[in-house]
Amino acid sequence: MFPQFKPAGDSALVIIFGDRIDEGINKKVHAVADAIEKASPDWFVEAVPTYTSIYVYYDPLKLSYQEALNAIKPFLSAEPKKEKQRVVEIPTAYGGEFGPDIEFVARHNGLTVDDVVEIHSKPLYRVYMLGFTPGFAYLGGMDERIATPRLERPRLKVPAGSVGIAGKQTGIYPIESPGGWRLIGRTPLRLFTPEKDPPTLLQPGDYIRFVPVSEEEFREIYGGEQK
Repeated sequence: MFPQFKPAGDSALVIIFGDRIDEGINKKVHAVADAIEKASPDWFVEAVPTYTSIYVYYDPLKLSYQEALNAIKPFLSAEPKKEKQRVVEIPTAYGGEFGPDIEFVARHNGLTVDDVVEIHSKPLYRVYMLGFTPGFAYLGGMDERIATPRLERPRLKVPAGSVGIAGKQTGIYPIESPGGWRLIGRTPLRLFTPEKDPPTLLQPGDYIRFVPVSEEEFREIYGGEQK
């Protein structure tokens, strides 16, 4: 029965709203997290939403776990607001130097490279949460026909903007970092710009669509992004 509550160390608790990746559950997660953030009681430190739960960090010098639990319960009635969904188009150059693993993804699933590009770029993906590195969006909605296991050995460096597949998920590396996802393409957009407010291009609740572009178009957009 949900929601469920669990302690997380001596200064946080977890509110669990479900046990599956589901858009409705995720919208509830963000509605409650936003309500707590907006109220910002004096004991409150931070709310971190995930696919199905919220980590709520509190000041243990101001209240106990049980007191924190009681203080949070009134926020559970928060419901998602009906807002116009934001759709962000992500120009993506597939294959070649931008997507060295796309041929493996195709072979693994008995498809052609063109099939992979078409299948990957067709859905509208929901941003369920951000994590791993600043601005890394965890997306829902990938077609399982292109699901592919991670690399056995992660790369030490994955270029910023790389689009990858890991199991049944797809995502974009916002900054250069190690990573074990199968790289199928790259976007010239900057997903994390620390000097901006907000610093991340994508936000939870956004929807994105991958738009295939040529290498020439990639470099034109990239040049504009870096200015």
